[in-house]
Amino acid sequence: MLVCVRITSALVDPALLDLPWSTPLEEWPADHLVALPQGISRHVVRFVKLGGTVYAVKETGERVAEREYDLLRALERIDFPAVEAVAIVADRQSRDGEPLDPVLITRHLQFSLPYRALFSHTLRPETMTRLLDALAALIVRMHLTGFFWGDCSLSNTLFRRDAGAFAAYLVDAETGALHPKLSNGQRGEDLEIARVNIFGEALDLQAAGLLHDSIDPEVVSEEVVQRYERLWHEVTYEQEIQREDRHDIEGRIRRLNELGFDVAEVAMSLVDRGAYRVRPKVVDAGYHTRRLMRLAGLDAEENQARRLLNDLDTYRAESDLTDEQQAAHRWLTEVFEPVVRAVPAHLRRKLEPSELFVQIIEHRWRLSEEAGRDVGLAPAVQSFLNDVLVHRPDEQAVLGVELSSL
Repeated sequence: MLVCVRITSALVDPALLDLPWSTPLEEWPADHLVALPQGISRHVVRFVKLGGTVYAVKETGERVAEREYDLLRALERIDFPAVEAVAIVADRQSRDGEPLDPVLITRHLQFSLPYRALFSHTLRPETMTRLLDALAALIVRMHLTGFFWGDCSLSNTLFRRDAGAFAAYLVDAETGALHPKLSNGQRGEDLEIARVNIFGEALDLQAAGLLHDSIDPEVVSEEVVQRYERLWHEVTYEQEIQREDRHDIEGRIRRLNELGFDVAEVAMSLVDRGAYRVRPKVVDAGYHTRRLMRLAGLDAEENQARRLLNDLDTYRAESDLTDEQQAAHRWLTEVFEPVVRAVPAHLRRKLEPSELFVQIIEHRWRLSEEAGRDVGLAPAVQSFLNDVLVHRPDEQAVLGVELSSL
């Protein structure tokens, strides 16, 4: 039987019309549903699969649905990591003519899991660290955007590996508000709500015997706050750097690394008075190797690739290049290759090119720290060749010697 409903959507899937809108969501038949892990919700939520796409359907009030729909659409326009709003279905009635709550439909984020589901299983310490890093980075990015969430929790946050990246996504935005800028008081309130919610959900999981014995709910909630505060400081404080003081930018990246944040993309933008702003993205192992190969065609180990990409990103910021591929090509031809060619033929067996460049970067950093200024690449190369590389054994020769003889 055709049911009359009112659907608000930018691009509606016609298959949505075939869903049993005259039935309360709690009573939807199993043949329409997909079993997926989900967190705690104050509303009835169901997952349905239509034509290869999975949607989350949530019953809520009409004004709340409209507000959340508009907020999610606004976040989508600014490329914020949140689920995609698809439609609002209103004017629902039961077969007896009783009014039913409207529903908000969002597109399910493929290959994602609620943080609550992840914490319900055994987590390795390094995995836990990266999950907390990703969550802290999400809240930082959210506050930089001017978005006040008001309900951050393990249930309302999704986690996904995306092309090697560890990323957290916002799910529920009904308590949120988008402002031009958040005050310190608003940020503090939002962070305290997150801390209390995460602590409470972790206690709930612990009471149910679902939390690993090594995980302390209080430590987890406090860790998110501490990581947020350290990252917020590194991302937002304005550091005036002259273009010739390149080593100061590298120092900024190093401090982020020391805080436990692997930086996949270092977005350095020029702000007032020439200051640089750095925005990190937490990544999984192997990401840097793949990104370096994609951008520059260089095959390197993960740590080597990470240092090379840091140098590339610094070069891109200094050169005011917006196109990543163009910046990578210029960096390769104007920086990396000239450094490798500068090594005399009789010294080229000592280090392979990627390791050579990384060690020169490190050498330049040390010289710049000692001098209190950026010494420049060319002097660093000459110093490394004359004072360091010439005294090293040939790497190829060493690799051919039995370990017992070394």
